[in-house]
Amino acid sequence: MLRAAALGMFLYGLHDAVSAVADLLGEEPLPWWASLWRLFAGGILTLAAAFVRASLPGGIALAFAGLLGLQAISLHNDTYFYGELLLAPQLGRAGYGALLVTLAYLGWDSNEQPTS
Repeated sequence: MLRAAALGMFLYGLHDAVSAVADLLGEEPLPWWASLWRLFAGGILTLAAAFVRASLPGGIALAFAGLLGLQAISLHNDTYFYGELLLAPQLGRAGYGALLVTLAYLGWDSNEQPTS
């Protein structure tokens, strides 16, 4: 479970980081600060995936912070692009984040020590 959670977090964070760079370079981008926020939160989640996989203390908390940051900027982006909040995509994103954190928590092995 821990491996699946870490892989899901890594791919989710990487996707949002790459999308943020594309938004910064695109024709009709988001405001620059929103793209940087998305890039930063995606990078945090990508880094947290390695911490979660290694069962390092604080890894799940860091991943949760990255997921909340991505959820928050997604709420902004919906209202920016569509003028309203799209409920189904937001619930899907929140559900996926909750699933990843739950899998990480259930698969967490506090006795596992990183190998050198």
